[in-house]
Amino acid sequence: MRDPRRPAYKEPGNDEFRPSLPEVYASVKVPVGGGWLRRFLAFAGPGYMISVGYMDPGNWATDLAGGSRFGYTLLAVILLSNLMAVLLQALAVRLGVATGRDLAQACRDHYSKPVNFALWIACETAIVACDLAEVIGTAIALQLLFGIPLIAGALLTALDAFLLLLLVNRGFRLLEAFVISLLVIIAVCFALQIVAASPPIAQVLRGFVPSPQIVTNREMLYVAIGILGATVMPHNLYLHSSVVQTRAYGQSVEARRDAIRWATIDSTIALTLALFINAAILIVAAAVFHASGHNEVAEIGDAFRLLSPLLGLGIASTLFAVALLASGLNSTVTATLAGQIVMEGFLRLRLPSWARRLITRAIAIVPVVIVTAIYGEKGTGQLLVLSQVILSMQLPFAVVPLVRFVSDRRKMGVFTINRWIAALAWLVTGVIIVLNVKLLADTLLF
Repeated sequence: MRDPRRPAYKEPGNDEFRPSLPEVYASVKVPVGGGWLRRFLAFAGPGYMISVGYMDPGNWATDLAGGSRFGYTLLAVILLSNLMAVLLQALAVRLGVATGRDLAQACRDHYSKPVNFALWIACETAIVACDLAEVIGTAIALQLLFGIPLIAGALLTALDAFLLLLLVNRGFRLLEAFVISLLVIIAVCFALQIVAASPPIAQVLRGFVPSPQIVTNREMLYVAIGILGATVMPHNLYLHSSVVQTRAYGQSVEARRDAIRWATIDSTIALTLALFINAAILIVAAAVFHASGHNEVAEIGDAFRLLSPLLGLGIASTLFAVALLASGLNSTVTATLAGQIVMEGFLRLRLPSWARRLITRAIAIVPVVIVTAIYGEKGTGQLLVLSQVILSMQLPFAVVPLVRFVSDRRKMGVFTINRWIAALAWLVTGVIIVLNVKLLADTLLF
């Protein structure tokens, strides 16, 4: 019998329906009826896994650079990027629930083999750039806390493939609980630092109002697009459209409509937490470094060394490093899972789960180790910011197919987005593309 959640479209010549992440597909029970709290809790989880990518070590580099150089000005970019993320992740949820396909599978169904191969390469490039930030960030945290050399720390991050395998084998809920626990640690660490920094509230609020300088100042634009790339991550769109299908939400139109509603609420709340943490990093950098004249703090190591003396709180640097380690562990786990989804969706590889995850991790970690070996401790801040700009360059290759699919009634049926949301989604896509073109022009011509 055909799965009713199978999309109306399919890959030519292939009648087999293979769900995304088959080992955990529809593995989390959703209560039928009952109060709103039970249903909300049943869908709570995937949004927090997605939010991890919005506060990874790449965000730290761009937020530190933005706060130390330009004060609170780029808070507006963080807010705008977060609003874009809320919309795009809601569209990813809609695609996954309505069609039973993740974004990679939907691309494979729709596009020709050459186009799919190009999209896969673009996505893998984004994952490598993401892992560059995450592995370096985790390695730096291990070095700051335990004195482990950068190369050894980078190699240790490969163990997250086994950690992911262990957690998934014990149930997807345990993986979500692990991720949420680390998020709580990050939030507590930065809440304490915000209290200690005591930033001027009026300047902070003014920073959330967009300034023309963001576009006219080339250096500010570079960091701003880095923040955009660090916030709206292309692999998160693939990941969210898949992990939302871990819920056994039923097969009827009403059940899927309800699933979309609760999953969207889950991701919106989780991304609000990500907004707080990203803003907190930039606010701390502005209040501590920019206010004291340290305008060139882009290196995480420099921030660690300066934070406690400038803030006058002995534990501040340790809290900073602990939060960085939690962020790195979280983001490498979710990026590895996203890599598996992308590889399976585009290439339809049939491999054991442990082999898929090791291959996915190896594709990303090898260039990371090479880059770390070449640059060592010098220039890691610039590398992290550059990795986020590369991520931003890859965004259109994920966003354009996503918006196109959820706007297509032949694919989505009654779940097609309305014209107003489609117009807003295309506007967001246009803003992303225009900002990237301007950055490229500035980089090549000046």
